[in-house]
Amino acid sequence: MSNNKFFRICLSLLLVIGVASCSNDDSNNSTGETSSRVSVKLVDAPGDYEAVYVDVEDVLVKYSGNESEVSIGTINAGVYNLLELTGGASVLLVDNEIDAGNISQIRLVLGDQNTIVVDGQTYPLSTPSAQQTGLKVNVNQTLETGVFYEFILDFDVDASVVAQGNGNFSLNPVIRATTAAESGAVTGMVLPAGIQSMVTASNGTTEVSSYTNSEGIFMLSGVPEGSYQLTVEADASLNLPPVVIPNVEVNVGSVTTIETVTMQ
Repeated sequence: MSNNKFFRICLSLLLVIGVASCSNDDSNNSTGETSSRVSVKLVDAPGDYEAVYVDVEDVLVKYSGNESEVSIGTINAGVYNLLELTGGASVLLVDNEIDAGNISQIRLVLGDQNTIVVDGQTYPLSTPSAQQTGLKVNVNQTLETGVFYEFILDFDVDASVVAQGNGNFSLNPVIRATTAAESGAVTGMVLPAGIQSMVTASNGTTEVSSYTNSEGIFMLSGVPEGSYQLTVEADASLNLPPVVIPNVEVNVGSVTTIETVTMQ
């Protein structure tokens, strides 16, 4: 075995061990074979105020057909000035793996440290509905296994802040949600299933590798769009030649399934 191949196999084993350890520590994480990576960013349309501070505590998702919600994972909680999130600026609230499937809603949970600054004076920003049930944003997005999705939550401050007079302000959130799939994935099966093989997609600038599972199935996740050469390598002790599959096309937001590979 060459030094480069030995290094790649060792690195892949370390990554597998690391992912398994994270899954044991965080019950919100799902297995890589049935999960999608999701990030949620907060941005803002300008408003006619000096500052609008929103206290973000959690981000939850609701799957279609389910009443319960799940947390996307550890959140970058904090108090954010929406008026600073313009001109391309944003804040990354969460980036984690969750179960694939159709999600109908994202809920932004706010704390009670929400304020607004007008003419140099700071006033409480009342958000009674947000504190009780959260800011619900309908998305209706199907998450494909192995694909990375970025959700952008765009606050319209002018439409969201209601001046009630006598220094009283309330937040009636108007949020526009957009979704961008940032990568694709490649999946397939390698036979015989009892042989653990390493599958690598490469195109000269990007290289993504993974091992087959006990059933011979592999999933290369988070693969940037492009054309790749797929190389399947069985355990070196078996002395089997690698199988090379050229021109495997990966598209953003989709999963490319290749024909079953038989090692001989």
